[in-house]
Amino acid sequence: MKLNPYLNFDGNAEEAMTFYKKVFRVDFAGNGMMKMRDLPDADKIPAELHDRVMHVSLPLGDEFLMASDTMPGMGFAYQQGNNSYICISPDTKDEADRLFQELSEGGKVEMPISQEFYGYFGSFTDRFGTPWMIHFEENSTF
Repeated sequence: MKLNPYLNFDGNAEEAMTFYKKVFRVDFAGNGMMKMRDLPDADKIPAELHDRVMHVSLPLGDEFLMASDTMPGMGFAYQQGNNSYICISPDTKDEADRLFQELSEGGKVEMPISQEFYGYFGSFTDRFGTPWMIHFEENSTF
């Protein structure tokens, strides 16, 4: 299992992560920087949001610093203080289900865990106010 910090930005994730990339002297992992326009259903997203970052990660040792931009008007509004998550990448899908179910008990589910084009994923805030993401994918570089 891996734990990774996940940052949210309000339209400047590309600028921030490009800066961090330069500072840490590493390249973006996996598919590089995915934009909202790269989503399979991008036509359902307002055109002015297409250049926002859907996901990007920087390898830092054995872990990743990950980020995305928020999507105004689509269920999650950026506020100072809600801009970071703990992302857990368990070793199995069963463990992903167990962690999601137990950690989210009494909390608020943001996105139920389900198979997405980028892996098995869900997000929530636990009953203590801590935001979590659960992501499982075989041989993941998320």
